[in-house]
Amino acid sequence: MDDNVLLALGLTLFAGLATGIGSLIAFFTTRTNKKFLSIALGFSAGVMIYVSLIEIFVKAKDSLVNVHGETTGYWYTLFGFFGGMLLIALIDRFIPKGNNPHEVKSVEDVQKAQLIVNEEVEADRLMKMGLFTAMAIAIHNFPEGIATFMAVLQDPNVGIAIAIAVAIHNIPEGIAVAIPIFYATGKRMKAFKWSFASGLSEPLGALIAYFLLMQFMTDTMFGIIFAGVAGIMVFISIDELLPAAKKYDEAHSSIYGLVAGMAVMAISLVMLT
Repeated sequence: MDDNVLLALGLTLFAGLATGIGSLIAFFTTRTNKKFLSIALGFSAGVMIYVSLIEIFVKAKDSLVNVHGETTGYWYTLFGFFGGMLLIALIDRFIPKGNNPHEVKSVEDVQKAQLIVNEEVEADRLMKMGLFTAMAIAIHNFPEGIATFMAVLQDPNVGIAIAIAVAIHNIPEGIAVAIPIFYATGKRMKAFKWSFASGLSEPLGALIAYFLLMQFMTDTMFGIIFAGVAGIMVFISIDELLPAAKKYDEAHSSIYGLVAGMAVMAISLVMLT
């Protein structure tokens, strides 16, 4: 493996395992810093949306137009872009609503969960909820792993920004796994392990991208996959990050975070060009 591949795998692993940070936050803080979380999630969305539409989509289009011509190449790009959106939407569609990882959890939910665990039946229900949420996140994070890996491989500067943005958005998902398992079992380590493990599908997606997709990587395949990466990132931002940021919103802090994320990404791309 060359250095770029190792960097791509390492950053994808970092992004995926940020779910473990969410569980630690749930265990060792007493209240959610809602303003910070709102800004951070908005910032993450801003980074993803800007880099997807301004950088990734354009590179995918250039690659496909270079091979297939202006009109056909653009159609292939649109196919990849909306295909990526469709893929992540279908994954969401088949995840049961009650276990969907997009259901944002705050640290205050810990206290609520603690109050209702009075019977063995309730503890069993919470345990199942936590495990199903972990599985849902694992399924959902798989294409994110491919997207992060491909982005780093194509442009490390862009990939690093995406990896950080994905890591931020994985933190509330870690809370969603850890809360019910901890209050079903009373064991912090068990809850942490499940939360941590739910993020492993992200580097798994990267490994599959490397060992399977890279073998068939032509300019056309690259362009379509890269356009799909852009679609996945935009969908995640609109469907997950912005609604989560708005839930914690205080005085439009999520929008300020969104604009700041776009600005930082724009400036960094200019400076690193």
